[in-house]
Amino acid sequence: MTTLTIKEDDLMGSEIAALLQRHLDHMFAITPAESVFALDIAALRVPEISFWSAYLDGELAGCVALKDHGNGLGEIKSMHTLEKHRGKRIAYHLVKHLIDEAQNRGLKRLSLETGKTEHFMPAQKLYERFGFTASGPFADYGPDPHSYFMTLALA
Repeated sequence: MTTLTIKEDDLMGSEIAALLQRHLDHMFAITPAESVFALDIAALRVPEISFWSAYLDGELAGCVALKDHGNGLGEIKSMHTLEKHRGKRIAYHLVKHLIDEAQNRGLKRLSLETGKTEHFMPAQKLYERFGFTASGPFADYGPDPHSYFMTLALA
């Protein structure tokens, strides 16, 4: 029996720093640099961002962040599951946790930016399962030929 635990993370540990660096390295490997909007660990350590790590049987398996843009808008950032844990529903539980948190905080809408290439199709399909739909740029984003924007209205 496996146990998944999701807990708020202060981003001070070396393990999460390494995971976030792998995430950035992966994004830069598959996306032109000017279209990479993933944040480094320093940029995630701001008051408007909350960050959670997922542990499978005590082992770090993935992470997700929620950025509060104000005016009821939240953004999903830093969604990543370690390759060895993909297919174990880690990402599903992280997105569900983030949606619940956003609703508890009174946010009205969640939006995200992901890529358009085949690499990002599993992420797009995951978000679609939760009701996210294609949308245009939001917050500080502008049009980008490599970006795919999605949004979900929260009740």
